[in-house]
Amino acid sequence: MSEKTTTSQRSQRDIELVEAALSGNQKAYQQLVDKYEKPLYYHILKLVRNREVVEDLVQEAFVKAFDSLKSYNRDYAFSTWIYRIATNNSIDYLRKKKLNTLSIDEPVPGKDGDMKMELTDETSHTDREIIRKQRKALIREAIENLPEKYRVVIRMRHMEEFSYEEISEELNLPLGTIKAHIFRARELLNKSLKEKLRAY
Repeated sequence: MSEKTTTSQRSQRDIELVEAALSGNQKAYQQLVDKYEKPLYYHILKLVRNREVVEDLVQEAFVKAFDSLKSYNRDYAFSTWIYRIATNNSIDYLRKKKLNTLSIDEPVPGKDGDMKMELTDETSHTDREIIRKQRKALIREAIENLPEKYRVVIRMRHMEEFSYEEISEELNLPLGTIKAHIFRARELLNKSLKEKLRAY
């Protein structure tokens, strides 16, 4: 009985933090991040099994959750909701990774059991390359427009591929501060890129 009450109290506290975050209290959302960051890390690690990308997937899940916070249904526990977002985000990552590693020049089984070669659509490839370059330029421009403290950490993380611990050591800042800065930087980038894409 007391366990149910405790679980209910935890869920109620999460909802209070969500409401506060929706009212513009960033510290409230950071409390939710602090609470679920480690459990989500181990949850995603079971799915992805690559420690190098897990931290990024955790941060992406929180950014997506923050963007969708208004749609969160209070009838369900926040933990259930954030776990679902993290799971779906990890599955998307695994799908993309699989697609990127499949070569379209590899032989594939035909309906009659024979092996055939897939032909590359050069036009499609060219279009994809143009879109990729445009997207890269947009991201670079958005990064340059970030406040300096966010620009520095996001560059180190995504362009120079430093680990969170290396960034913390290099900048002589606590690990928690680095994670918070990267989280906020991604949030700002996400917002900026959405606005730019709407303008296209």
